[in-house]
Amino acid sequence: MLLDLVRFSQHVVKRLDANLSIHGVSFSEYQVLHHLACSAAGALPRVELARLVGLTPSGVTRMLAPMEKIGLIKKESHARDARMSLVKLTKAGEIKYQDTTTTVGQVADSFVESLGPDRRDILGTVPSHPW
Repeated sequence: MLLDLVRFSQHVVKRLDANLSIHGVSFSEYQVLHHLACSAAGALPRVELARLVGLTPSGVTRMLAPMEKIGLIKKESHARDARMSLVKLTKAGEIKYQDTTTTVGQVADSFVESLGPDRRDILGTVPSHPW
């Protein structure tokens, strides 16, 4: 059962990457856009983004560089800690997030529809943040 869930998850991510490539982003980049769009402050520290996306801080830094270069995000200094930078969506990033969220929803719907009712019920019991 666990291996089936992992295989299913890998298949979902591959399909998401393929569909999101039309928008010029990967699923990992989409996750960054999502977490920034949903953050209460509208910005997150790089280390927090790394934790949320499941990357190392240096890994998320490497991912953020091209996103900043094409104008999806910007870095700002932290008001109280000069050593910490915050990552924030730009207007272009907000638009990209809205466009890609539609694609993610369509892919998610197609996967859920492909499951039998018993497996859909199992997905409903998986906690969103088990850690």
